[in-house]
Amino acid sequence: MDERELLRTVPIFSELDEGDITSLAQLATRRHCAKDTVVFFENEEGDSFFMILEGRIRVTILGDDGREIILTMLGPGDFFGEMALLDNEPRSATAIAAEDTELLCLHRNDFQKVATKRSITAALIKVLTQRLRRANHQIQTLALLDVYGRVARVILDMAKEEGRRLKDGRIAFRRATHQEIANRIGTTRETVTRMLKDLERQGMISVDGREIVLGPDFEKAFD
Repeated sequence: MDERELLRTVPIFSELDEGDITSLAQLATRRHCAKDTVVFFENEEGDSFFMILEGRIRVTILGDDGREIILTMLGPGDFFGEMALLDNEPRSATAIAAEDTELLCLHRNDFQKVATKRSITAALIKVLTQRLRRANHQIQTLALLDVYGRVARVILDMAKEEGRRLKDGRIAFRRATHQEIANRIGTTRETVTRMLKDLERQGMISVDGREIVLGPDFEKAFD
């Protein structure tokens, strides 16, 4: 798939006319990031916008104690880095390749040429609103739930974001590391391990190879 076809698969570019897509494709560059490569750091100047072609990106900030807090995980078709291009402020978070990742990159000036298009503006507003709702949900989870509830909620969130519905109605999704889950809710890996074992013992979840499967009562209990 060439750059033009790849850009067409990204939701915010899907309604651009062929001329704009072709122009962008000629300006876009590919970037391969090995696992754990930092794409950009929090507070550095932002001059590029990124789309994920393959792989996953972990968006993080550092807490006051130096601990990594995961804000979100992004996968193929997602984009990131747009905030610094829209307001000319430094990067608000750090982006790291969670696995080998292929990115398509657009420089600030090239991005802003198309950002004025009505279809781009509407799509950006929609995606940014979704991200704001997700951030509010995350803040609410951290503020109001105990550790057990936070572990359960982040598992449910991951299932909804990445999972697939099985024929029997259960949801199967990627088995994240215990450290990744811990970093999403500001706790320790040991605590997550204990909570997951307890949920498995209750039949709320089961582990099937590289996937976690939510039991039939999990959504009712924690949604």
